[in-house]
Amino acid sequence: MKKILLIEDEKILSEMYETRLKREGFEVINTRDAEGGLELIKKEKPDLILLDLLLPGMQGQEALRILKEDPKTKDIPIIIFSNYDTPEVRKEAEKYGVRYILKANVTTRDLVELVKREIGEKK
Repeated sequence: MKKILLIEDEKILSEMYETRLKREGFEVINTRDAEGGLELIKKEKPDLILLDLLLPGMQGQEALRILKEDPKTKDIPIIIFSNYDTPEVRKEAEKYGVRYILKANVTTRDLVELVKREIGEKK
C-alpha cells in the first residue's frame, strides 16, 4: 500500500482529503504543521507528500527547501497543494521539480488521479 503524508492545517480539508485517499486504497498519515511533517517523514518514509504552504509555525516553503536539499528526502515526490499563489512560489516549485496545484481548482477526485499519476496505483 502506498503511503502519503498530508501536511494540511485546515481540519475539514485534511479530513476530506484523507478520507478520499484512504477510500482509494492509500495509507494516509496526517499532520497539521511542517515541523510535525518533517518528523513523520523520518519515521514513516512516505511515497508522496501533499504539502500546504500556509501553515502554523514553519511555512510550507521552508519545509520544501529542507526536504529537497536533504539527500535522504530529496527524491520523495511532493505536490504543493495550496491556495497561496505567487510568482515566487511557482518559481520555487519549478526549481525543485514539484507539482503546484491550487486547491480551489481541484476536486478530491482530481487529487486522487494526480496522486496515482505521481506514485502509481495502490500496491
